[in-house]
Amino acid sequence: MTAASSSDFQPADADFAARVRGSFAQQAAMALIGAELVEVGPGRIVMTLAHSARVTQQHGFIHAGIVSTALDSACGYAAATLMPADAGVLTIEFKVNLLAPARGPLLRVEGRVTKAGRTISVADGQAWQPHPTRPGEDQLVATITATLMTITGRDDVRH
Repeated sequence: MTAASSSDFQPADADFAARVRGSFAQQAAMALIGAELVEVGPGRIVMTLAHSARVTQQHGFIHAGIVSTALDSACGYAAATLMPADAGVLTIEFKVNLLAPARGPLLRVEGRVTKAGRTISVADGQAWQPHPTRPGEDQLVATITATLMTITGRDDVRH
């Protein structure tokens, strides 16, 4: 069994990338933490999150809650790329594993759909940073598995 790749998915909305970028631009939480959307593809997105004093905990690492927030949004937007134009996405649950202190200076946060369903989807994500002792290598900081729901017919939950 192999993992799904973005080429395995067919978006329900031909204009999915513009819709996802527009929705991301409206998300105040991502602006608050300084996350930027850098790639959008069918079933996959990539964001960056810069280390800054406003997102750190007492030891100077990016706070686990901030890393988790970015991972949650990455999974949600990855799932949203495959949803109809009039749909919104809400997270049902997620599990985060924190594997290394998030030092930065820049985290690359990826979300990828594992299973796209009509109503329920599953996405996995990873946060990476430059390895602190091995130049040229990346270090895995955190992983997430998220379950997401496609919401239709509600004006208060749409992209």
